[in-house]
Order: sequence, then structure tokens, then C-alpha cells
Amino acid sequence: MRQTFTYALPERLAEAKIGVGARVQIPFGNRSLIGVVLGEQSDPELATDKIKDIQAILPLESHLDEQQVKFLLTCARYYHHPVGDVFSQALPVLLRQANEIDLRQPLCWQVDPQLSEQQLTETLESINKTAIKQKALFALLQKQGAMTWPQIRLSGFTKAQLNALIKKQLLLESRLPSEVFRFDESVVTEENKLQLTTEQALVVSQITQHLNQFSCHLVDGITGSGKTEVYLQVMEKVLQQNQQVLVMVPEIGLTPQTLHRFEKRFNVPIMLHHSGLNDGERLQTWQSARLGSAAIVLATRSGVFTPMPNLGLIVVDEEHDGSLKQQEGFRYHSRDLAILRANQQKLPVILGSATPSLESLHNAQEKRYHYHQLTQRPGSSKLASMHLVDISAQPLVHGLSHQVQQAMQATLAKGEQVLLFLNRRGFAPAISCKECHWVCECQRCNRPYTFHHNQQLLVCHHCGSQKRVTKQCQNCGSVRLTPLGQGTEQLEQRLEELFPQFNSVRIDRDSTRRKGELEKHLEAIANNEYQILVGTQMLAKGHHFPNVTLVVMLDVDGALFSYDFRAPEKLAQLLVQVAGRAGRASKPGKVLIQTHYPQHPLLQDLINNGYEHFARFALVERSQAMMPPFSFQALIRAEANNAYQPEQFLRDISSPLMAGDCAICGPVAAPMEKKAGKYRFHLTILGRDRKSLHKTTQMLISNAEQNGDKNKVRWHVDIDPQDMSW
Repeated sequence: MRQTFTYALPERLAEAKIGVGARVQIPFGNRSLIGVVLGEQSDPELATDKIKDIQAILPLESHLDEQQVKFLLTCARYYHHPVGDVFSQALPVLLRQANEIDLRQPLCWQVDPQLSEQQLTETLESINKTAIKQKALFALLQKQGAMTWPQIRLSGFTKAQLNALIKKQLLLESRLPSEVFRFDESVVTEENKLQLTTEQALVVSQITQHLNQFSCHLVDGITGSGKTEVYLQVMEKVLQQNQQVLVMVPEIGLTPQTLHRFEKRFNVPIMLHHSGLNDGERLQTWQSARLGSAAIVLATRSGVFTPMPNLGLIVVDEEHDGSLKQQEGFRYHSRDLAILRANQQKLPVILGSATPSLESLHNAQEKRYHYHQLTQRPGSSKLASMHLVDISAQPLVHGLSHQVQQAMQATLAKGEQVLLFLNRRGFAPAISCKECHWVCECQRCNRPYTFHHNQQLLVCHHCGSQKRVTKQCQNCGSVRLTPLGQGTEQLEQRLEELFPQFNSVRIDRDSTRRKGELEKHLEAIANNEYQILVGTQMLAKGHHFPNVTLVVMLDVDGALFSYDFRAPEKLAQLLVQVAGRAGRASKPGKVLIQTHYPQHPLLQDLINNGYEHFARFALVERSQAMMPPFSFQALIRAEANNAYQPEQFLRDISSPLMAGDCAICGPVAAPMEKKAGKYRFHLTILGRDRKSLHKTTQMLISNAEQNGDKNKVRWHVDIDPQDMSW
């Protein structure tokens, strides 16, 4: 709801401490809900008898401070989103409920310091020789000191292994200290500190000159150039000032290795914030950060809202990544909000990427950001060479050309690893009838079901609906049904036939669904237990595989002919990021890209000139077409059960504004017109400046609020949209 509500403070609560940011319990209709105080009025506009009383003021430890309230109100205004939902997104689930909650510090475990060397030796010898993971967990706790359960789980261990060590009385259970973080000499582990290259040292020096003031730094470093080491050394300077650091990564998959790097360098409380945590664990992170006891918070997208009173630095790694943009509900971009927060709190923010977004590069060119480049890899490591494999006129065996198979065989024979990238999970994208060419489609989306062989299911990757595999064609009754296309599941299966003497592993959302599974696979890859790696984008981002020397990219042609003006940028970033997994150690790397269109200008530009050259010309194209970042966009999206309703709704709210300051395009059907049974249309607003864009957007919202069909249509606003396909 796009409004706030007024409540009275009863006399029985008059003595209680209440102010902006206070959490209160209030009656709302026939329910009792949690609210946040945004302001006070001594002379309300409503009649006194229509104003309900606040029921209770909740504990002071769970209140928001004025700085957070100001930040969230700015977010709601910029994204034209209901303020209540913005605050709800920023609060842990347990703080949105009226139930009593535990605000104590989280439990942690460490090796009992009172155990003598002899006791330790005897107890460890008593552990069954097959309990390798228990011994590994004990060694980790000996090395790292106190660790919370999320940190232990993220390191690839289970609750059973932890409980086994507790039962043997090897571990001491306690709660994390609640005192505010203070720096001392034991915080930094010097032996893990790397010698900076000249480029790295220059970047660290330039960033640290701007501590305690707002500045935005774009670190454009090739893959493997040591951007993380730059972050670590800047973070050390911030921690020395007894300040906190917020580090944001685009996906959970990057969290384990980043956490490992941080723990090796800093002996400080590090808290995690991501969707893999339960509600209690997220509350514990929120509370530790709010009290100032968490020195570092490692978070995914929504971590940008974490309260940190002593925040001194924000780091956004892989700033170009589309995962940093929320695509449902409150559609914010956490990179942009990180910059906004840094500006409001007067502190530096670092944006790091090997393939910076065109928006960030444009801001660097306009001198809004400090621009730093890392053009060399430390040591003897060199960038992998990239080659195009023309498959337009040659047969493929299980999706692999003869040249790729030969290269794989040669690489595997040397004891090195191969990474195969295919951004399509499942066994096959569709199943079809050989007789009448019928394709099994999801009736709610009008899109083919994806065949998952291991589960024997047909799954719609758009709406999530599932059904058992069809045995007969629903059109002609034939039983001659066959999979069409190839997914990661099928590729993994076929590789076992082509290279039976080598082990392969598949990394995608299906194979890593269980907690700890991804960490287990990554550890096995690092130990060279698997020689062939098959994966989707999960495997392409930020991972360090020193023994991978060959990367093969399959089926990337679709993005070359996309309707989305961002598609070339996304494809270029993906190619460079995946290529960056090869040759990260001293061994030279090689990248093979299978394509039907080797002469395509985008591929030729990337192969011969690199991402920087591509980005420079892509910005010229955007400028000539007056597309972002040289203009500003908003999307008004609408969906309904009937095909005509969303189109008519958007036409009604936009028709009075045709002569405004902005160009209004549409309404047009979404690229995927039907999803989950809903018909979808959108309206694009294009403005030369943000002021006119927001003014026009606000007028459209006002028209929508007054429209008689607003309750028949579900609609929402997306400011600075990143994905036009939705």
C-alpha cells in the first residue's frame, strides 16, 4: 500500500522511549502487526476517534536508527515502491512478526583451551579412522578459533559432525562476544599477506587516501589480477580505525571461497547474510552487525540493508552481475543502493569487476568514479588464449566438435582439468514427437517443458510446474518421443561415454540444491578428484581453479540475436568471465568457443581486441541510440488473467501523457507474453534526465491508482530495469 498510517501513543506508554525507527505493535484491521515509526505529529489531520492506539513498544535492541530510516525512505522514493514493503524487505523475517524473539548473540564453538596436549592426542586417536570429516572440522576449529554454525556449514561440514565432536567433549560452546569490535595486532595474519604488484599497490594507496569520506572507486582488473587482495589490504586499513566492512557478492556460490580468504587473513568476527541461512541465523547477523560486534559482514544482494553503525567501507565484487538486481517485489539494484548508502554515510565504496558494466564505465569516463585498472596477473600466470570453433559445417558428437574432443583428450592426458560451460540445466530443453513433431508445453506459459532425466520429470523453468514424463504424444498417440537439444545433465552423462577413464562433476542449481553440496564439490575439484567440470553460470563467477587449463563454451549463439539491447554486453561479460577460469596458475590456459557464426562482429571484437575495446564501441552505439547510460529508463509492467486487460490498463494510464517530457513506448506484449497463466504487457518510459523520468513515472502511478480496473490487474514499477524479458 502506497501510504503511511497514523496511530496514537496511549498514556500507559507515554514514559516509554519511542522515536523515529522504533518497532511497535499495532492493530491493523482484525490483525496485530509490527510497524516502524517514521515520524511524529502533534496535530494529526484525522479525527481523534478514528486513530487507534499503539499496543506495545518492542525492545530497544530491535529498533532502527535514524540513518537507516533515512536510507530506506530514499530507496522507496527512488524506486517508487510502497514504503512499507521497503522496510519489510530490510528487516529480518523474525522482526516482522509479533512473536517474542531471541536477540542474544549467536552460538559459536571452539577447541576447548583447557584440554592438555596429551588429552587432545588421546581423544583424537579415539576418533574412528573413517571419520575423516570430524578430524578435518577439528583441525579447522583449531586453526580458525571460534566459529558459528553458518560458517561451519559453509565450510562443508554437517551438524552430525559438529555434534560428534561436542559429544567427545573436544569443543567449548559459547556465545559470540557482544562488545563493539576493536582492532589489535592479532587481528591480521601477516603470513597470508601477499606481496602487492606495482599496480595493486597504487590502487590500494589511492583508495586509502579517501577513507572517511564519500568516494566511489571502480577497480577494473582482468580475471586473476588480484582484485581480492586489493580489497583485503584496503579492509585492513579500515579495520585499524575500528570500523566495520560490508562486502557484497552476487551469489551464494562465491561466499565459501570469499569467507575462506577473509578468515585466513583476519581473526575478527565475520558474519554471513544470504538466502541459504534460516530466519534465526539472519536475525543473528542483523543483531551482531547492529551492535558493532561483527567486524565484517559478507552478504549477497539484500545485505545492503544490514545496519552497521561503524561502517567504514563497502565492497561490491562482480559489480556487473545481473544477480545484484532484485527482479521480484521491491526491484532495487544493490550496487546502486551501496553507492547511495556510502554517499549518505560519507564513506568509500569499491566496485570490482573484470568486465565492468557500461553504466559504471560511463560514470568513470565522466569522472564521477575514480577509475583504477589492473592489467596484469601476479607471478607467471597469463590470460588464456581464446579461439573460435566453427561448427556450422561439421557434425557434433554429443554437442562436442572433433577439435574440442581432441583438445580435451590432450589436456586430460597431461593431468589437467577441463571446464565445459553450458548455460542450460536439465537433460534436454524439450521433448518432441517424431511422428507429428508435437512438443510437450506448459499450458500456463506456452513454453516447452525441460526434461530432467534423473528425476524423470518435466519441469517448466519459468513457473516451476512439474509433471511426470509423458509416455505418449498427446497429439497423435505415438510413443516415439525424443529429447530435443542438450542440457548439463545430458552432457555429463555423455562425457562418461566419451571419456570413461576420467571423473566428471556437474555444478548447477539442481546438483547443488542441498546445503553444503556446492562447497563439497568445490573442495573435491580443488583436490583434483574430478577432471571434467560441467556447469552453468554458477561455475563461471569468481571461482579459482588452478588446474583448469581448458575451458569450452557450448551454445552461446542465442545471445547474438537477442531483442534486448543489453544482450551483447551480457554475452561479452559472460565470455570473458568464463574464459577467466582457465590458466589462473602458472600453467597456460586455452578457451574454445563453439559457434555457428564465427564471423560475427561481437565475437571477432572480443577475441581480437578484448572487453575494453568492445565496451568502448558499445558505449558509442548506446550514445547514438540514446539508450542507457545516456538516457534513463523505467518499465511499468502489468499482468492479468485475460489477454486484453493489461494492455488496456497500460493504454488508459499512459494516453494522457503522450506529450510529456519523456518518450513513452507501448504498451507492448512482454517477450514472454504468458507466464504462470498470466498475460503480460509493459510500458517503457525513456527520459533524457532522471528528474523528468521520475516525474512522468509518478504521474503514471497516480493515473494507475485512480484507474477503475486497478484491482483486476497486477502492476508494478521497475526503475533502471536490467532485464527486458521478465
